[in-house]
Amino acid sequence: MRKLLKKLTYTQIIVLSFLLMILIGATLLCLPVSSADGTFTKPVDALFTATSATCVTGLIVFDTFTHWSLFGQIVIITLIQIGGLGFLAYISMFSVFLKKKIGVYERRLLMQAQGGLKLSGAVSMLKRIVKGTFLFEGLGAIILAFRFCPKMGLGEGIYNAIFHSVSAFCNAGFDLMGKYETFSSLSTFSKDPVVLITIMALIVTGGIGFLVWTDIVTLRTKIKKYSLHTKIALTTTIFLLISSGIFFFILEYNGVLKDFLLTDKITNAAFLAVSPRTAGFNTVELAALKPGSEVVTDLLMLIGGSPGSTAGGLKTTTFAVIILSTIAAARHDTHPQIFKRRLPDDALKQATAIFSIYVFVSLVAIVIICTIEKCDVTTAAFEVISAIGTVGATKGLTPTLTIASKLIIAGLMFGGRVGGLSLVLSLAEKRENVPLDRPSEKILIG
Repeated sequence: MRKLLKKLTYTQIIVLSFLLMILIGATLLCLPVSSADGTFTKPVDALFTATSATCVTGLIVFDTFTHWSLFGQIVIITLIQIGGLGFLAYISMFSVFLKKKIGVYERRLLMQAQGGLKLSGAVSMLKRIVKGTFLFEGLGAIILAFRFCPKMGLGEGIYNAIFHSVSAFCNAGFDLMGKYETFSSLSTFSKDPVVLITIMALIVTGGIGFLVWTDIVTLRTKIKKYSLHTKIALTTTIFLLISSGIFFFILEYNGVLKDFLLTDKITNAAFLAVSPRTAGFNTVELAALKPGSEVVTDLLMLIGGSPGSTAGGLKTTTFAVIILSTIAAARHDTHPQIFKRRLPDDALKQATAIFSIYVFVSLVAIVIICTIEKCDVTTAAFEVISAIGTVGATKGLTPTLTIASKLIIAGLMFGGRVGGLSLVLSLAEKRENVPLDRPSEKILIG
């Protein structure tokens, strides 16, 4: 088995590990014990749900509370937890607990799976990730339990608190609020600032990136010593959250937020800015958003969180590199710079490749789904971007999808979680590049 794995690239192993978890989850969700009514679930629906959970997306064809039994819900939250950190992280942690030696090959695999930049410290970084994950999820569950238990009872309140804390930290967007109204997400708690702020904090913490965690924990307030990656990820995240939050507050003041008090308007506007960063929870009807708000939501879903996190999307650093490169080109600068550092040429190439892949695949999927489902382009675009960005937000199209569209959306969720570029590389033939330098010739651009 080890020899077989070594014939695969690191990227291929990561892709296959996610695929394995999806197939196991889909098999379990097909069983009668997983459904609330004790019947078999159609394989395509089980596969869709398992993909959505493992790829921490949140798009669902069934309301999680009403369709799935307790066993099915536990399967889903387990897939979310494993999918959030990565199957390889848990396998490696078992090796650490069993005090087995982790070789260079395994360390390289861990580094790539975690989004690390250095081979050294891969194991210690993994330990911090696992400890930090359970710490934040535990704190989130405790706070949510104080709000859920009075409303649901002690046992059910604690269970819901754990489920939603894990789902929020892993940026999954699955919820159990169907007991109040099917497909209602967190609208029942839209006027509870404690619940919303806790969920938002978990989403941001999980989506900021494990490498950023390391810098914050080790360097704390010594911001100047943060790595360039951390500075870009934090700056981009803060800018997107504040700017989009203000935008939603102004545009939806008399829109979907019109029936809220001022404090609730602010909280829900902030939630509208945070949740599209690949979480997928909602407190208001997304189909009722104004066109401008819908466009901004699409943009936030496409960008997503930061690399090496539980979030999906293009990633904040990819977005930042593209913007900086555009500004540099407009100024006729040879190399884009930020924080007194020059961005490497490879960063621009990778950012451009990822952006091109996401846009091309999204456009193709939108055209196909519009044709199959006979829906308008904005609804199809919202669903497609939500899937490829592993967000889970929906305007209500997902539960009505045909089998072909479900498979397309499932493929988008899978590609969005493992990364568009990673998926392409895993499918490409592994070969040596011939060092051939061909003559160049100018072409017209723009």
